[in-house]
Amino acid sequence: MGDGVSRVTWGNCVYDGTKTTCTLSGPFTGLGPGGTWVYTLTYPGNGPSPLDAITAPGSDLFTISLTAGGLSFVFNESNGTSVTYDHSGSLFYVQGLFSCTGTLSSCDPGTVGQTPGATETGPVSGTLNVTPAIQAAISASDYGGFSSIAPATWIEIYGQNLATTTAQWGGANFQGNNAPTSVGGTMVTVGGQSAFVYYVSPGQVDVQVASNVATGSQPVVVSTAAGASAPFTTNVSATEPGLLAPPAFKINNTQYAVAEFVDGFYDLPPGTAGVAAKRAVPGDTIILYGIGFGPVSDGTLGGVIDQGQNNLTNSLNISIGGMASQVKYAGLTPSFVGLYQFNVVVPNIPASDTTPLTFTLNGTPGTQTLSLFIGN
Repeated sequence: MGDGVSRVTWGNCVYDGTKTTCTLSGPFTGLGPGGTWVYTLTYPGNGPSPLDAITAPGSDLFTISLTAGGLSFVFNESNGTSVTYDHSGSLFYVQGLFSCTGTLSSCDPGTVGQTPGATETGPVSGTLNVTPAIQAAISASDYGGFSSIAPATWIEIYGQNLATTTAQWGGANFQGNNAPTSVGGTMVTVGGQSAFVYYVSPGQVDVQVASNVATGSQPVVVSTAAGASAPFTTNVSATEPGLLAPPAFKINNTQYAVAEFVDGFYDLPPGTAGVAAKRAVPGDTIILYGIGFGPVSDGTLGGVIDQGQNNLTNSLNISIGGMASQVKYAGLTPSFVGLYQFNVVVPNIPASDTTPLTFTLNGTPGTQTLSLFIGN
């Protein structure tokens, strides 16, 4: 007959005209100073609960299936600290304390779930798994989002319980020119080396990889007060170059690179909403930005605010419209961490709103397909 499926009625529910919020709560001890826990189900509309309990007949263990909305578990500690986790764990009905209705051969949840009209009521106990879990790690998505990473590049880590808050670094997190290795209690290592933590949230963490991470397969580990994640294996290449080209610069199905002028205008058609825009023309100098291009001449390492101009030690060539372009500067951007800047002169090429932009690093072509707006 298969597993039993039951609709779960979840605590006290309130509909605010848009969504329904149902809560369970109670006291806790054994974590910090103790306090109150709140278990919350939120789903759109005011219809029946989208929460099902799925249980094999004869078992008191059930897993939760949620077809809409979300579940969260919050520890409100008595010292004012709140710690939030996504639900992940196992629940059991407490033996001897639950009751059921209906024509049943057994009162176990699995049998109840297989019997139309039957109900089960009672307290549950179980475990809540709040340790971080990594599902993916890629280079920064606005710069190509590659599956391989590199020393001193920026990466995005996705998963569950990666942080107990949402925060990003600020001036108070720095020690002099050195970026923090922990924000909001979240720390990350790549290849055993501490990464520099920029942004944390329960589902995403953004960090800069240390410069001394070895190439090859390396483990990525996220740690919080709840423990360390299982290692997530990623490939580290000597370089993994990408130019800044976010989704906002994908126009009419063409991906454009971010190209800035020294006066603050961007290489976009004049009149583009919300931005100072003009097309680049031959002879203009435009500024491109990138990550993952490798070491620089003054030895500035990952996690350090760049203090002045330097030069890539790798060989970089940039072409616009199929013609080699003069690169007036190729190095880190002063006052930033791990951001490369390329000042490039537009060659004498015909006007086109889909002018190809390409580059090679040490003779290897970049893998992004990018364009620029070129006028005359």
